[in-house]
Amino acid sequence: MSRVIYLDHNATTPTDTRVVEAMGTYFNEQYANPSSIYKFAQEANEAKEIARDKVAQIIGAKPNEIVFTSGGTEADNFAIKGVAFANRNKGNHIITSKIEHPAVLNTCKWLEKQGFEITYIGVDKYGIVDLDELASTITDKTILITIMHANNEIGTIEPISEMTKIAKQKGVYFHTDAVQTVGKITTDVNELGVDLLSLSGHKFYGPKGIGAIYIRKGTKIDSFIHGGHHEYNRRAGTENMPGIVGLGKACEIAIKERETDEKRIKILRDRLYNGIAAAIPDIILNGHPKHRIAGTLNICVKYVEGESMLLNLDLEGIAASSGSACASGSLEPSHVLLAIGVAPELAHGSLRFSMGHNNTEADIDRVIEVLPPIVKKLRAMSPFGK
Repeated sequence: MSRVIYLDHNATTPTDTRVVEAMGTYFNEQYANPSSIYKFAQEANEAKEIARDKVAQIIGAKPNEIVFTSGGTEADNFAIKGVAFANRNKGNHIITSKIEHPAVLNTCKWLEKQGFEITYIGVDKYGIVDLDELASTITDKTILITIMHANNEIGTIEPISEMTKIAKQKGVYFHTDAVQTVGKITTDVNELGVDLLSLSGHKFYGPKGIGAIYIRKGTKIDSFIHGGHHEYNRRAGTENMPGIVGLGKACEIAIKERETDEKRIKILRDRLYNGIAAAIPDIILNGHPKHRIAGTLNICVKYVEGESMLLNLDLEGIAASSGSACASGSLEPSHVLLAIGVAPELAHGSLRFSMGHNNTEADIDRVIEVLPPIVKKLRAMSPFGK
């Protein structure tokens, strides 16, 4: 099988071989349940706590503020539902943005059915939340604001530290979904000023099925999963030891290599955009031109459907993604692109390339080589083509 040029790292990343090696022992050698009291189990428990310390270190938290989860989606659910129900006596109003990941949006929609009021605030053309609108939306019933650190589709980085100042003045908890930033850019809970933060291992070369939630000491939050007395009585269930050790190792690696990776990947991203822009007319860059995570490039190609481009790229051994929900133009395109003001017919022609540390200049040059003729062919076939 020929090598796939993988440019969908915002969806998932390959697990680093060093992470896989670290995890191996905890499948069939050190397999004890860390909650048991005998020495064999306590050795596993020690490994769990070492991993917790590494996760805490990458976000500037204290180890006892870290709770392991099954991933980012569970962490988002835990943060939002946990704070909502624990603070219902104070109020029932939650604020989020229109460009959040479905893990947040669908959780908020579920809470609406439970009697909570949700305000979905808009963003500007770059995907940045308006601070004045945020401040004016807070009421005496507001108990939580949940805004993502960086958007998974367009890469825009939100001014979280400015938002948390507003939240603190009003005594409102602040959660950020940092799934796309932890391990990629500096993400410090104290610099950001957040009370809760979600992260996921498979977004930065860790394993799938493991994540964590940061809960600042003193935050009033209910447990999300009930059962045994695991994770400081906050998250029941026998711990996923291979995953936890893998997440810890991924954090350890990212702390050492993140800055160098970020600089190199940004060069690749800019090389890709400049090459495409020079070869294909009528394209639009989505997201903030500067304030976005290094590996994300989202563009709209006029007169062409994103799914068709993806299928043709796939035939060339190139894996990317599209904001288009389906090949059928009758279905809704990306809610993120619609929120930043992209017309529906144009949003259907979106492509997202997200680069990682395995990508090379040769990968980028291959995309620049094959994409223009694909677009030319599809535009010739399109009723909207030029």
